[in-house]
Amino acid sequence: MYPRLVPINPYLEDISIFLFGARQTGKSTLLKTLFPRAIYIDLLDTEVYARFVRRPNLLYELYHTQSSETLIIIDEIQQIPPILNEVHRLMSQCGIRFILCGSSARKLRRQGYNTLGGRAYPCYLYPLVSAEVPDFDLDKALSRGMLPSIYTSKNAYLGLSAYIDVYLREEIKAEALVRNLDSFQHFLDIAALTDGEIVNYNNIATDCWVSSHTVKEYFQILEDTLLGYTIPAYTKTIKRRLIQSPKFYLMDVGVVNYLLHRKEVVQGTKEYGHSFEHFVMQELIAYIGYYHKQDKLCYWRTSTGIEVDAIIGEQYAIEIKSVTEVQNKHLKGLRAFREEHPDFTLMIVSIDPFTRQTEDGIRVVYIHDFLRQLWEKQLF
Repeated sequence: MYPRLVPINPYLEDISIFLFGARQTGKSTLLKTLFPRAIYIDLLDTEVYARFVRRPNLLYELYHTQSSETLIIIDEIQQIPPILNEVHRLMSQCGIRFILCGSSARKLRRQGYNTLGGRAYPCYLYPLVSAEVPDFDLDKALSRGMLPSIYTSKNAYLGLSAYIDVYLREEIKAEALVRNLDSFQHFLDIAALTDGEIVNYNNIATDCWVSSHTVKEYFQILEDTLLGYTIPAYTKTIKRRLIQSPKFYLMDVGVVNYLLHRKEVVQGTKEYGHSFEHFVMQELIAYIGYYHKQDKLCYWRTSTGIEVDAIIGEQYAIEIKSVTEVQNKHLKGLRAFREEHPDFTLMIVSIDPFTRQTEDGIRVVYIHDFLRQLWEKQLF
């Protein structure tokens, strides 16, 4: 069991929560470890599912006499959306607190059960982050990704194969989210090829032999099932014309590597650079999701191709390069960004081992220093 950093307990003091996370991020293990005395209902258990799907009000009958100190965990809550009516009743009438856990909010939103009238706060569990892993190994993370069961697996590639198979079978097929599973599998491969790039729906549609509307729906499915994140463009402009389209990242670099048939990435290659950028973005997405929800994560790119990988709120601009020596040419994007936004803190994260500051104030940060400072909350 890895010591997870997701801040669950502070919310539970006053309110119930939804805990969402992609499959195999460790939600069930985390909750059973943190709350061993809670009542635990697993809707993946066939018998339990059959009882509650027939009679959702069984939940109320079982627990309406419990005290207001009771905590009930319902795992895979999206399996039976109507049960949330009974959850709402127990919360409002009996003061019982719930942790409602799932890997997809799509079905809940579609049937109007997403917020329980504001009585449950949404939290998200991401794949492992560097600060949660003792003796963290960067190269292992860049090749295998950060899903708990995969990071330590003796055969990570086989584990990732099983992961994609389970995702397609249980999340996509079982919920009938797409009509043609083969078409969606092909789309997944294309999504991996364009991971971390600006999304062009028409080009992807051509490659997948489907409509651009279908491609947009497919991307939405990836987001709803927490297998990917859209990163919008930073669009505040002074003089330069900016790209407006979003980028898209799959939720874990290991998943990308598997879909692209990469078993290992080697330092100095283009593939290593892509994995390095994805991994740092993955860490930033998790950190902001856990501790800085008020800060928006964007990227910045001009119509002439000058780019900064990560813009955080209205304060930080971060470039990500897998170079062993940061040179002036690597700082071009940050300096161009500063011309229009002089008040931002500028930073480049790399595998250059000498953390320092340039004469014009740009911070050059070694990846391991960056990760330590990030999770010790020293950066922002």
